[in-house]
Amino acid sequence: MYDVVLLTLGSERDAPGGACGSGGCCGAAPQDGAGPTHSAKDGTGPTDSATADAGATGGTTADGCAPADGATADGRCDTPRVPVLACAEALTARGARVETVTARSDAEIDEVLARFDGPPRPDGLTWPDPDSKARLVVASASDAQLRAVVRRLVRRYAPPPSRRPDDLPGNRTVPDLPPIGVLPLDPARSTTHRDLAAQLGLPRDPAAVAAAVLDGGPRRLDLLRNDGGSVTLDGALLGAADDSGRPLHWRGRVEVDDAVLSNGDDPLLACAIGNAGGYARLDDVALLGDPDPTDGLVEVAVAVPVVTRSALGRKRVRLEVRRARGRAVAVLPREGKVPFLDDGAEGELSRKRSWWTEPGAWAVWAG
Repeated sequence: MYDVVLLTLGSERDAPGGACGSGGCCGAAPQDGAGPTHSAKDGTGPTDSATADAGATGGTTADGCAPADGATADGRCDTPRVPVLACAEALTARGARVETVTARSDAEIDEVLARFDGPPRPDGLTWPDPDSKARLVVASASDAQLRAVVRRLVRRYAPPPSRRPDDLPGNRTVPDLPPIGVLPLDPARSTTHRDLAAQLGLPRDPAAVAAAVLDGGPRRLDLLRNDGGSVTLDGALLGAADDSGRPLHWRGRVEVDDAVLSNGDDPLLACAIGNAGGYARLDDVALLGDPDPTDGLVEVAVAVPVVTRSALGRKRVRLEVRRARGRAVAVLPREGKVPFLDDGAEGELSRKRSWWTEPGAWAVWAG
């Protein structure tokens, strides 16, 4: 039977020195349903990693632990949350050997991921074991927390460009990453935002998650990597609004492969980058058409206000949505910093950022 590691990301306040390392694995961050009005550190470099990969909380304390689930007075989780315990019981009842781990740093996440390493290779690269009898379940309070684990998988298994092996697919920079069982810690969401588990139709009940991990198969999904060193599972939304909720104009060049959606002269209200459909809509405006996390393409849209005049000379403003699909997208802000949400985590983009798709690079256990 399988050895199953049930991984939960803890609060950064529990880590030595109060920091989670470069990945910012587990600090409090905005909920997945937060709008594009928020901002944080710059979207590049070390501060971006710490912010944009922070795990959003799903409970009543900063580490997503409800008081009844064992939170101490300082907000630290001494015992796992109820869904984690229920999933562990369901796995154990099926004969699996289960270990629950709370990681409060990138290093602690890496210790868990090392269990999925394959045998030594002649080229010396660290590679995942395709025949591993171990299973990984990530108990996530948000897509940002799930993304934090996938990011560490990429950091572990992506070979340096100078040591690219012959058995790596030509359209990929990482091998097939080990599948992940997703245990959502927020079954009843209070916002209209659908997290990635809901979009993929993955089970939310702990017993059903256990069954998918033990009896199901891997469902391979596309992954977006970016030149800031992070990854995107669902998508990103660039833009901002004022205190009254009115979108603010910004300017930037947006390219998708050879297609230019904006050359930097147009006032933009929003730019959506979709691997999946979490940012397909902005209020009542459909930005993305039909993003598919299995088609090897990224879908991108920009919303541009266009002023027209009626026959009587009255000025009207309509919203023009321009879309394109391709293998890669680049966004270059023209004026200052542009706030964004990436898998629910906040950031600000001040210089060019490129995303590209890695077809079928990561996977989830599905029933």
